Amino acid sequence: MRNKVEGTLLIIGGAEDKTGKCEILSRFVKLSGAGSSIIIIITTAAEEPDRVGQEYRRIFNKLGAGHIEVLNIDSRRRANHSYMGRLLEKATGIFFTGGDQLRITSVLGGTVTNEGLRSAYLRGTVIAGTSAGASVMSSTMIVEGDSDHAPNLNSIKLAPGLGLLEEVVIDQHFAQRGRIGRLLSAVAHNPYILGMGIDEDTAVLVHPDARLEVIGSQTVTFLDGRQIIFTNISELSPDQALAIENIVLHIIPRGFGFDLAARRPIPRSAGRIETEEGEKNEDS
Repeated sequence: MRNKVEGTLLIIGGAEDKTGKCEILSRFVKLSGAGSSIIIIITTAAEEPDRVGQEYRRIFNKLGAGHIEVLNIDSRRRANHSYMGRLLEKATGIFFTGGDQLRITSVLGGTVTNEGLRSAYLRGTVIAGTSAGASVMSSTMIVEGDSDHAPNLNSIKLAPGLGLLEEVVIDQHFAQRGRIGRLLSAVAHNPYILGMGIDEDTAVLVHPDARLEVIGSQTVTFLDGRQIIFTNISELSPDQALAIENIVLHIIPRGFGFDLAARRPIPRSAGRIETEEGEKNEDS
């Protein structure tokens, strides 16, 4: 039985606006409590963690955040320190930077920090991640893949993620890097998993009721494989192209939503969505 979730996920497709209105990052700060927020920035994925951490610290300060702490958790020894658990207990918002998603899971998986993240999410903390930090949110993540050729058996490499969002596989920088082929391949491996491709400067906000809303400037692509009637994924040799029949595709822009439980879009006029003025409408 799943534990009841009280937290919110903000899953960002990368390259979010950091110099203009900063819609996505501003939403994160607001959800985290604005001036009373306690935000932890985790830079484990980054190649230059100090620079990246300070960049986000500056942005969140500008957006009115309260207390901000940057953590470069660069070893499993550090990830297992009890201090990490105590920090995460106090956090109202946790933000994963981009970089290498495998670095996040290999360092944090099964540690005090990982358990602290899960506990924080269950009790109501906002957890956000951009680029690689987005990919790790799901139970299964894409580690690497080929975007230059037709999808085939070797289009992707999959690995376990942090598991905050179940039954979904996430790809980021989606339209900008032409990644639909590798997401199709991921869904073909197990059509029960919902594929979610998030464009740059775009995010999905996943509420505790499993409804999500799209914010930002581009779109989110959903691939639902439950109605697939044929795929040759299990029979392919490495150089053969993938075949899929009857997959369902949705493209969802800003202001629309998606019901993860029902696997159906939520129109702009229904449910919890973002209006043009940035205010939320609630179900009546």
